[in-house]
Amino acid sequence: MSEPSHSAVFVRKTMLPPEPAPARQTGLSKWVRENLFSGWLNTVLTLAGIAVIWGLVSHFYPWFRHGVWAANSLPECRQIIAERWGEGATGACWAVIRSRWTQFIFGFYPPELFWRPVLTFGLMLVAVAPVLFTQLPRGMLKFSAVFPLLAIWLLWGGSIWPVAMIAAGFAAGFLVARVLARWGAILAIFGAVVAAVLFWLFVPGPVDEILGRVAPIALEPVASRQFGGFLLAITLGAGGIAMSLPLGILLALGRQSDMFLIKTFSIMFIEFIRGVPLITLLFVASLLLNYFLPPGTNFDIILRVMILVTLFSAAYIAEVIRGGLAALPRGQYEAADALGLDYWKAQRLVILPQALKISIPGIVSTFIGMFKDTTLVTFVGLFEPLKSIPDSIRADIAWKGTYWEHFIFVGAIFFILNFSMSRYSMYLERKLKRDHR
Repeated sequence: MSEPSHSAVFVRKTMLPPEPAPARQTGLSKWVRENLFSGWLNTVLTLAGIAVIWGLVSHFYPWFRHGVWAANSLPECRQIIAERWGEGATGACWAVIRSRWTQFIFGFYPPELFWRPVLTFGLMLVAVAPVLFTQLPRGMLKFSAVFPLLAIWLLWGGSIWPVAMIAAGFAAGFLVARVLARWGAILAIFGAVVAAVLFWLFVPGPVDEILGRVAPIALEPVASRQFGGFLLAITLGAGGIAMSLPLGILLALGRQSDMFLIKTFSIMFIEFIRGVPLITLLFVASLLLNYFLPPGTNFDIILRVMILVTLFSAAYIAEVIRGGLAALPRGQYEAADALGLDYWKAQRLVILPQALKISIPGIVSTFIGMFKDTTLVTFVGLFEPLKSIPDSIRADIAWKGTYWEHFIFVGAIFFILNFSMSRYSMYLERKLKRDHR
């Protein structure tokens, strides 16, 4: 028989099934070898990391293991630890968290009214869901628009009619904007703002008084000084996030505007806010803002702080979005012009969707930083969960001496909330496929 040709041997070899890789090159062993022991330097760093982790675990594990959950005071915790683990043993007194967890969550909110913040946070999840997940019915966005005013009434209480007047002011501005839209977007926005402000200045007072007598619908009022813990942090964080994103978008567009006054104002605002520490703005909100208001004006402290936190966050978001706008190719702007779109339609339909996709990581990082910065309100006398609430708990002689338990509990909740925002950011990036466009 004749020898097979070289081409036949090549075809036969290429059609053979591939040989399985050696066991040491697949699975967990392959990952360990490539990522932990791929070279002498990597091996040394891996062993040093294992030693550090072992040292930390061996040092702190007994403290967690000896923790006590059922006790009425710190001395009782220490007595239980000594009886269980011997004299000289140390352990966490988690009983302080079990005893005062409502104070960490609600601050000094009246206990009989806890149902109101619980209901508010539950409704907040319903309101936020259609904004975060587009698979849900778009009709739910109507509730999302109404929710902020409903939350104000539920949390602070009082008569429902002042809140209704706020909603009526927005409705008046919307109607004016619809009428003026035919003459341009700028005129419509300006008219809407003027109409809403005039409505809030002259209409609510007498109307509130009449409606309060005819239909006195009210909840028990709760003062802002009674807010605290994560109720305060989430209220400031959620309000700041909701208001700072649209304001940041407008500032980013203003900084790139061809109009001299708008561009100058945007640049001055952004650079001033970014150049001043947040704690300075909080002191302005607490001490100086009332000096610029008419005599007798009672401007709520939480509202003042929320406004300054929003302005601070909006300045940073504006720079993040400006980076996204600068990253877009010039061809996108030219394509929008070629389609005959005016400025606002081009921004809404072509430019901003792409710029926001590019800016997602930076925007979420700014939101996370702002939420953590809500702990700074302790310097203006509000009871945030990281320092003010633990200090008030340690003022009780029964828990004087507890320290790390507070920080670990509060840090764990902050981590869960911030990690959730981070994971949603990654989900949104994958959904929009930002890395593949």
